[in-house]
Amino acid sequence: MTDLTPDHVSADTLLLVPDVTLTPDGPQDGYGVVVADGTFVGVGPAERLARIHPQLTPVRLPGHVLMPGFVDAHHHLTQSFGAALAFGEPSEIFRRVWVPLEGALDEESVFVATKLAALESLRGGFTTVADAGTRASVDVDVVASAAREAGIRCVLGLVCNDADNDAEDGGDAARAVLAKAAEHLARYDGDALIHPSLAVSVPEAATPRTLRDTARLAAAAQAVVQIHVNEHLAGVERSLVRFGLRPLEYLHHVGALGPQLVAAHATLLTPAEVGLLADTGAAVSYNPVASAWKGNAVAPATTLAARGIRFGLGTDGTRGDAFRLVEAAEFAQRLTYGLATGDSSCGAGWTWLEHGAAGGADALGLGTRTGRIAEGAAADFLLVDVTGPEMHPSWDLPWELVRRGNRDQITAVFVAGRLRLWRGWPPDWDGPALVRRAAELGPEVVRRASVVRAHPTSEAARTRAAAAGSPGDAPARGVARAADASRIRSAAR
Repeated sequence: MTDLTPDHVSADTLLLVPDVTLTPDGPQDGYGVVVADGTFVGVGPAERLARIHPQLTPVRLPGHVLMPGFVDAHHHLTQSFGAALAFGEPSEIFRRVWVPLEGALDEESVFVATKLAALESLRGGFTTVADAGTRASVDVDVVASAAREAGIRCVLGLVCNDADNDAEDGGDAARAVLAKAAEHLARYDGDALIHPSLAVSVPEAATPRTLRDTARLAAAAQAVVQIHVNEHLAGVERSLVRFGLRPLEYLHHVGALGPQLVAAHATLLTPAEVGLLADTGAAVSYNPVASAWKGNAVAPATTLAARGIRFGLGTDGTRGDAFRLVEAAEFAQRLTYGLATGDSSCGAGWTWLEHGAAGGADALGLGTRTGRIAEGAAADFLLVDVTGPEMHPSWDLPWELVRRGNRDQITAVFVAGRLRLWRGWPPDWDGPALVRRAAELGPEVVRRASVVRAHPTSEAARTRAAAAGSPGDAPARGVARAADASRIRSAAR
């Protein structure tokens, strides 16, 4: 159907017949899906579905693959105004960039930043994002409202840090944090798109009592606790000095390691810590682009897969592009582990598609809800145009989607059975107007924030290299010295 329009796929109940459907059993030719009440009520051979549902007119989608929407297992939705501030920066930038940036947000800028990030995620093929909690001093429901208005499914974290007090058990501060945590988990019970979770920035940011009790609360509510774990060398070393244990070991020691934990990054794992993950059922968010942009290492995802450890793929707010994320997931494994061992497959294409969707949903506690094209699952899916030269001739569709797929091929994005994006833009709200407002608000927020960058902008580095008169020295001369910090701060502001 070359004249396919949003009207063809906007009904409440649909029988869609693409060329190929990506099911948990692999690509299926001649399959169709029936969508009703936000779920898949039928998945199977198109002819059979047409007989079962004679009242429905099949919407044929030649040249398209119907596949699960991707799941971003680790995001920071309220950091979207400062994404490019992290470019060229060394690791552990949260103190210099993210904490001051989020501290400068007000209610409107939280809403706009979140909705902007959600729009980018939808454009990139994500139907679910996990927000690891904002430090902005606004009601977290502002984040929920923006995600809901954008139309994306959101696992919404509430930050439960309470270590800024002298009491080992947290005392009154811990009791207050845990009461808010319980309220947050109850607040979104039954919400169609918002799934509450708890979050701790890093293990040392919460008292042992809070680490243990947030784990208990989340497990009882069938929710998750998101914690940045074993991400940077500095963080591992601080934990060793303070507790005598590595961060993941410390979580196990205080009773916070279990199926409810989503360990964000987990790039620096010993064999013993891999064993702890396997033994306790904890999950990992593997964030390969974040490792490349600002990390110290790459999580051993192929080892996690071989050990049966649950994991999804996360952007960490780097870029909301799911096809480039699954490519980076495979590519990073090939460079860091595959080349050294002669593993030219590194899990093959299907591994990364699976962990980019169903695996991420499972890690976030939504494994029965989304991430699969299957009867009873939420109708969170993509229509991907495969008529272009990237996919012809086609020999291995999963590999082709991982290594050659592009977000420009996404014709439509559906969340809970509703059309949320059509050829890159929402059909029922003004996406360009949001982008324009974000362009106005973003610079204002950054000016208010005391952001400190260690590296100059690209243009500043280029100017410095030109002044030095030696292009070969540009990388070394382009790095800002500590004495330049105030000047870089002023430029950022």
